[in-house]
Amino acid sequence: MRYLCLLFPLFLYSEESFISHYEYGEMLYSNPRGVSCAECHGTSGEGKIIVAYQDIHGKEAIKGADIRRKTLNEMLKSVSSYHKIMPRYYLTNEEVEAIYDYLKVKNQDYLHSLENNQSR
Repeated sequence: MRYLCLLFPLFLYSEESFISHYEYGEMLYSNPRGVSCAECHGTSGEGKIIVAYQDIHGKEAIKGADIRRKTLNEMLKSVSSYHKIMPRYYLTNEEVEAIYDYLKVKNQDYLHSLENNQSR
């Protein structure tokens, strides 16, 4: 029993995580700091209508951007930039990278179909 007490601190300071990088990205995408990325960007990053309204020119909509084809650098820049609609979450580069990797895995089929269509 005494040895277990000595091993416990080593366990706490190990670099291993209880969740995978994919799960971490999924968790951040689902609820980074209160409002989910999916609320505006959709469950897979495809973008969705945030609000629809009608003004004097007709029906309008504010839509979250499709972020499935963004590069990591584009996502890092976008998250750290000011936007009129998107709140600043103050995500670290590691958190943005986890979200990016999560979306790349989630959208593999979509991205492969784009590559196949472009090569034709």
